[in-house]
Amino acid sequence: MDALDRKILAELQRDGRLTVTELAARVQLSISPCHRRLRDLERTGAIRGYRAIVDPAAVGLNFEALVFATLRGADRDTSAAFEEAVAAVPHVIQAQRLFGEPDYLLRVAAADLAAFQQLYDHRLATLPGVQRLTSTLVMKHVVDERPLPS
Repeated sequence: MDALDRKILAELQRDGRLTVTELAARVQLSISPCHRRLRDLERTGAIRGYRAIVDPAAVGLNFEALVFATLRGADRDTSAAFEEAVAAVPHVIQAQRLFGEPDYLLRVAAADLAAFQQLYDHRLATLPGVQRLTSTLVMKHVVDERPLPS
């Protein structure tokens, strides 16, 4: 990956709907080489996909919590079962495995506190291998959906 590829990535992170013609102009490259580089970035996985960033409030998800999960065991089967079950919960919009304690951080979106409580009691607390859940509520997003540095 060279400086030109990084410029292409930076521009697409700012606006993923750019046409190849617009992208080529912004990175000062002719269309064919720009298109070739773009396809290479997609093929190699540097660009994993394209999507719309949806405002959660616009779709009725006005409540967000961070849930820390500690598992009973650190073995591979327990982690795999937990991860598979978490992936099946649509309201978990991000999940990361952590080093140390706790084992996982889940970002959860819900309509309101009552909906989160129901989700917590009926889905999250019953995830396989869970020893303890701790949650905190998100008050405000200070940095959100920031592009990766180039």
